[in-house]
Formats: sequence, C-alpha cells, structure tokens
Amino acid sequence: MNLTNCTTEASMAVRPKTVTEKMLICMTLVIITTLTMLLNSAVIIAICTTKKLHQPANYLICSLAVTDLLVAVLVMPLSIMYIVMDRWKLGYFICEVWLSVDMTCCTCSILHLCVIALDRYWAITNAIEYARKRTAKRAGLMILTVWTISIFISMPPLFWRSHRQLSPPLSQCAIQHDHVIYTIYSTLGAFYIPLTLILILYYRIYHAAKSLYQKRGSSRHLSNRSTDSQNSFASCKLTQTFCVSDFSTSDPTTEFEKIHTSLRIPPFDGDLDHPGERQQISSTRERKAARILGLILGAFILSWLPFFIKELIVGLSIYTVSSEVADFLTWLGYVNSLINPLLYTSFNEDFKLAFKKLIRCREHT
Repeated sequence: MNLTNCTTEASMAVRPKTVTEKMLICMTLVIITTLTMLLNSAVIIAICTTKKLHQPANYLICSLAVTDLLVAVLVMPLSIMYIVMDRWKLGYFICEVWLSVDMTCCTCSILHLCVIALDRYWAITNAIEYARKRTAKRAGLMILTVWTISIFISMPPLFWRSHRQLSPPLSQCAIQHDHVIYTIYSTLGAFYIPLTLILILYYRIYHAAKSLYQKRGSSRHLSNRSTDSQNSFASCKLTQTFCVSDFSTSDPTTEFEKIHTSLRIPPFDGDLDHPGERQQISSTRERKAARILGLILGAFILSWLPFFIKELIVGLSIYTVSSEVADFLTWLGYVNSLINPLLYTSFNEDFKLAFKKLIRCREHT
C-alpha cells in the first residue's frame, strides 16, 4: 500500500543508491515476491483440487490467497521497479492504476483476516446453529462485502488525483497526503477498525476454547453421559478442531448432522479418567492455542502497524519520513501476504496432506 508522502524535492535530496545496493535490494524483493506467488498459488490449487477442502471456511482462505496473489503479481513487481530505478517511468495512467490496485488489494487482504476471525468466532461460540448457516453462499457474500468495502476505501483519491497537474513530466508515483480527513478515514477503515475487531474476536475465541477445554477435561466418558450428549459432542469436536488442527479451516461442524444417527467418542481423550491427565492435556491445548493466536496476531500487527502509524503521522503533518523508510514500511506490509498462506494453512492436517499430494504430483511430472 504505497501511501508515501514523498515530494520531488525530498527524493532529490536522498543519496542515490549504488549499483550493489540496487542489486541486493532487487534480489531480496524478487525473492519475497516469488515466494508470495508460489505459496498463495499452492493454497489456491490445494483447495481447488482437494475435495475434502471444499468447505465454506476454506473458501475464505482461498479468497485471501487470491487477494495476496494479486498483491504479488500486480503490485510488488512495479514497486520493485520503482524502488530500484528511483523514478517512475511508466506514465500517469499506469501510476493511477497501480496505486488503486495497491490500496484495494492490501485493504482487501487485511479485511479478509477480519472475516476469517469472525467466521471462526461464530463457529466456536455458536457451533450447532452456525453449522447450518455456514454455506458457500454465505462465504461468497462475506467475500463480496470485503471487496466492496475495500473499493470504497481505496477509490476516493481517484476523484481528486485526476485533476492534478501533469507537468513537469511525472517522476514520482505516490499518493499525496493532501486530504487529512481521507487519511483518517482510510487508515481507520483499512487497519485500525479491523485490528480492533480481530483482537476482540480472537480474545473471545481463546476464552471460549479455554472454557471448552476445561469442561472437557472435567467430564468423564462421553458414552456414559445420557444428558447433554449433543453439547458434549459439539464441545469435543470444536476442541479437536481448535487444538489438533490449530485453527483448522476444515469444517467439523458439518458432522453435527450425524449426531442423531451415531455418537462416537473422540480418540484423543475418550479413555482418560485420571483428573491429572485430563488437566495436563487441557493445559497443553490452551498453551498451544495461545501460541497459534500469538503467531496470527503478532504477524499481522508487526507487518502493518508500523506502516499505518507512519501514515497517520505523515498525514497529520506531524513528521515526514524519507523514501527509504517509507519503502521499507510498505514492504513490511507486503510481507504479510507471504506470511498469510503459511499461518492459515500450515497447522491444518488437511492442507498438509493436500500440499504433500501436490509435491508428489510435481515430482512425477
């Protein structure tokens, strides 16, 4: 998201990069871009080719991967060229398109993390009822809403950028912070509000899961309970999803339809009667859940918070940053598109199997 407040004078004052520096920067950014393309492509292919992954929750993951792939294909390469050349040489029209796509895709990627958190919150706090509502149509509506909001956040600058002077010839391609109200509006909509919502949702998810662990740890064999069997099974399945698959995006709630015909004891703690053993397993799961939550939130915050703090500081004319700092913070945000496919799939056994299958197919070709 290239919202740097760079002026032509400021950029001229910066020491030109040496050939060696340009090569190192280019190689580093090309590696990041290539990995982002490969990882997100792998997620998309895995979901499309693996029937077990054809579930509404995974459609959100697939849409996130498509968005991050767009960042890697449409945004990163032009950013590399711009940074290495120190000048914009593709003209006004391409600049406008690039800036608009940059803002839209990056905002959309962030908002996807929001709807994924919301989907998981509903799945773990209202599992049985939400299992009936968790459809492909609902996932599609959530994705459409995310893209619509992203467009409304990123498009307004087009209405005033189109009237700016085009002479002397365009050498810088960056959104100027001429509208303080828009700076506040865009940073709130693209990051600060989603960040607040994500923190609240994952805080509640963790405490809901912790409660499920404790209830499950204090209960005896599921088969010995004649009352509340459906709730016990639901809690058990959600606990298995939360800890064994670590925020698995595979949808275990579809199995609730089988409750009336069969009720099976989960393998991981069905035979444990000793309170100490149950408490130890519960504590282990809580720590594991906290670690996964920490990774998800930590990666998101470390990637985008510095950039959006800079945006507010610069947009409110409190401080001006150099183009090097602005570029670094922008690419720190782009790296989130590389991290997302790792965090949202690598702890899921279904995705692991799908990736192994893809690798084997690749080796045989």
